[in-house]
Amino acid sequence: MNQVRRDRLRDAAVEVLSEEGGRGLTHRAVDAAAQVPLGTTKNYYPTRDALLGAVAARCAEQYRAVAAQLVAVGAASGGRDGLVRMLRGLLANVAGPGRSRMLAYRELQADAARRPWLAGLLDPISAADFTGFEQAQRAAGLPVTRQRAATVTLALHAAVPHLLDAGPATLAAAGLDDLDRFVRDLLDTVYPDGPDGGS
Repeated sequence: MNQVRRDRLRDAAVEVLSEEGGRGLTHRAVDAAAQVPLGTTKNYYPTRDALLGAVAARCAEQYRAVAAQLVAVGAASGGRDGLVRMLRGLLANVAGPGRSRMLAYRELQADAARRPWLAGLLDPISAADFTGFEQAQRAAGLPVTRQRAATVTLALHAAVPHLLDAGPATLAAAGLDDLDRFVRDLLDTVYPDGPDGGS
């Protein structure tokens, strides 16, 4: 099938899910958002489960593309500063251009609690974050342990809903009103003995 059309439908489905929530994700709504003839989405993704799977795959692709760009930026700087740039960039993406993707992904996660097949689809996507962030921390020269690396990843994941909700009091209380400071403080807390630790 036409990959350009498929990507257009998947992008539209991400937007619909992020704006309307799970109940609003219908084949008709995606047709309208993608500005394609009625029935097009159903032709590509015959069931709602197929549509949810397509959204999950598209969110993962978009996230990997953003992460690859930011890993390159971090590698160019190197060390702890490069890691800070990478992690800050990921959080800034959540609050900015990646907001729709993350809202859609949160909807998928909520749905996955009731759909084991969807949970199975999302599990390797989330697990890859722990592996990827651990590798990034090692590349920065930090004294990594599995638990330390997981702590950083969990803290970043915990920041996501607050960045999406964007409540100013909550952002200030969590230190997320200054993403550079948030990431530096997080790394200083987890790695006080690392290169440039406690700076």
